[in-house]
Amino acid sequence: MPIIPGRMAAQMDRPFVVFLIGMRINNWFAVDKWSMAANAMPKMIRELYAHPELGFLGGHFWFGRTTISMQYWNSYEQLEAYARMKDREHLPAWTEFNRRVAKTGKVGVWHETYVVGPGQYENVYSSMPAFGLGGVGKLEPATGKRERAGDRLRGA
Repeated sequence: MPIIPGRMAAQMDRPFVVFLIGMRINNWFAVDKWSMAANAMPKMIRELYAHPELGFLGGHFWFGRTTISMQYWNSYEQLEAYARMKDREHLPAWTEFNRRVAKTGKVGVWHETYVVGPGQYENVYSSMPAFGLGGVGKLEPATGKRERAGDRLRGA
């Protein structure tokens, strides 16, 4: 992704959802447990990018002992609907995880969901490629009324 010179701020003209989800390897030797969980997420992400009608806007991913996926969604309703779809990647993987792994304690899982309305967020990207909300929202120069964090937050 190309670096965008200067300071930019992302704008969204409607509510959106920030969804953070991940796993933590609690026992490195339990490869059969954590690899199952680790291998499920890429399949879900490929599916979501292939089907934008599901409401997924995009995201970023970090892998390590604690794996994090930062995702942006159109709405909580679409996120929840995807999580419950029997014919998509998530629900069968979640069911199998609960059956085979969850109670062992060898892998931790977590998520956080934030519903964000217009004027309830602030961001700035300096000499960055399109990243975070800047990768799914509209990027505009962080100058003038968007120069300062407080002004961006207030939507000045």
